[in-house]
Amino acid sequence: MVGDYCSLSGDKTDMHSQRNSKNGLSCKMVLQAVGKVLRKSKTKPNGKKPPTEEKKQYLELEYTKIRVVDFDLKELVVLPREIDLNEWLASNTTTFFNLINLQYSTISEFCTGDTCQAMTACNTIYYWYDERGKKTKCTAPQYVDFVMSLCQKLVTDEEIFPTKYGKEFPNSFESLVKKICRYLFHVLAHLYWAHFKETVALDLQGHLNTLYAHFIVFVREFNLVDPKETFIMDDLSEILCTPVPPPAPTPDPSAPDSAPSPSSQNHVTER
Repeated sequence: MVGDYCSLSGDKTDMHSQRNSKNGLSCKMVLQAVGKVLRKSKTKPNGKKPPTEEKKQYLELEYTKIRVVDFDLKELVVLPREIDLNEWLASNTTTFFNLINLQYSTISEFCTGDTCQAMTACNTIYYWYDERGKKTKCTAPQYVDFVMSLCQKLVTDEEIFPTKYGKEFPNSFESLVKKICRYLFHVLAHLYWAHFKETVALDLQGHLNTLYAHFIVFVREFNLVDPKETFIMDDLSEILCTPVPPPAPTPDPSAPDSAPSPSSQNHVTER
């Protein structure tokens, strides 16, 4: 009986050690699996490391401080009392379309199908949707051409942007203005992201900064572009949309000096 008991105890001991061995193997497998997950979380799904975020040259102080105007742009976008809202939106939207189109034209020779194979801004790729809603990935110059052609068609349509007195705006006018502004924002974002170096080389960064700030203040004033859309450029927007502090007054060299100190005054000594 003792022998049988000892034999049984030995069997139990062996079984226990086997279970521990299996549990140890399972823990090791779990740890290895967790390690793989953690390593993969630091890479893209295809296993490649994500590209290092490029330095945003347009955020450097030496460039952001350059503006064409130095007053509060908020004063330019507020709706005047005597002007109809739709008239104001139409006038400003048409102006922004012309100015942004002109700004893009200055660097268009550098924006080609080879240099800009996609319409990008930061880590975002913009796709074009045609009238049927078909999604198309196109080069940046193609995308910009689609944008400008659409905007040109809309702002010159008398049924949408009427110029004759008494002509009513369509019910869809506000939604079309929002559509135009969203597309124009894409163009501005691409200019900063892909062509700011060329803009600086042409010494046009002051014009681009002022145009961008004016546009952002305008669309914010009338809620024309979803903040989720403009989020990718918020760092630049917050810098450029802050009014530039007035320069310190320059001392007038012809002005008399301040009152002399007591030590420099002539003293009369009593005798």
